[in-house]
Amino acid sequence: MNVGLVSNSFSSITNGNGALSSAKTNAENSKFMDLLKSMQEKNKENDVDAGKSSLSSSQISANGRLNGDYTSGFAGVYNSEQDRQSNPVGAAANQSGVHGVSKKIDRTSELYEKSMELENYFVKQMLSEMRKTVMKSKDSDFAQQTYEDMLFDEYSTMMTKNAGFGLADQIYLSLV
Repeated sequence: MNVGLVSNSFSSITNGNGALSSAKTNAENSKFMDLLKSMQEKNKENDVDAGKSSLSSSQISANGRLNGDYTSGFAGVYNSEQDRQSNPVGAAANQSGVHGVSKKIDRTSELYEKSMELENYFVKQMLSEMRKTVMKSKDSDFAQQTYEDMLFDEYSTMMTKNAGFGLADQIYLSLV
């Protein structure tokens, strides 16, 4: 197939605007690539100055959460001395260790925080399936759907913190 024939046909269809549009797109791509290269060079300079060997994101905090994350999360939920040696709750309270002695849970540990995040994931899945059963009278737009998703994410976080399902306790006890 002749490329010149195709481009001439395209130009005749678009009244010559195809070439103009293509030129604009190429110019924008070139500007973007230049910007990207300058940012990468700046990051490399900053990494060398800071003694880093590779690029790292300044947007990831020490505990792995993103700065500006909209959910409240589980960091710092438990911080008292009683939380270091607490009894399991929920279904995990029924599990007992050797000779009927139940294990203690350190709710201030990072392992327990990650266990709560896993429980939160399961609660979020449960709420998502429950939301599918609700009949809506009209179609919602993208913004409303995004807001509802964020709202239900926060609902699942609050339920995980306060409902006492005990799944995080079971996960923690199985990993200790």
